Amino acid sequence: MNEEKRKFSPPAVGGSSLLVIFAVLCLTIFALLSMSTVQADGRLANAANDAITGYYAADTQAEEILARLRNGEVPEGVTLSENGELTAATYVCTISKSQQLAVTVIFHGGLGDDYEIRTWQSVSTANWDPDQHLNVWDGT
Repeated sequence: MNEEKRKFSPPAVGGSSLLVIFAVLCLTIFALLSMSTVQADGRLANAANDAITGYYAADTQAEEILARLRNGEVPEGVTLSENGELTAATYVCTISKSQQLAVTVIFHGGLGDDYEIRTWQSVSTANWDPDQHLNVWDGT
């Protein structure tokens, strides 16, 4: 019976168990990092979609206003200024809370005549508050 006890030894699985646990832990961490990357990419895609949708909605509205101006009609929100034969029409269309599409059209000879688009650009309407503090080492 003494011989049977001496021959029995528990299986040596300590090192391989640690290696399997480490591998599972690494795979779990990589899976969590992948999930957070997918969520960040989804938020970025939604923000880009909202920005593009807002811009093209404002662009469509600006085109409709331009079409009405070319028909001789002055829609609400359009500012006209005349200088001799030239008539300038200026208006803005909202893209988002912080952006607008600013449009300036010059008509040669009055509304409905030959026209030239001077500006058609998105401008920021957000307040810009510059950082006035600069940490510079004064030598002491």
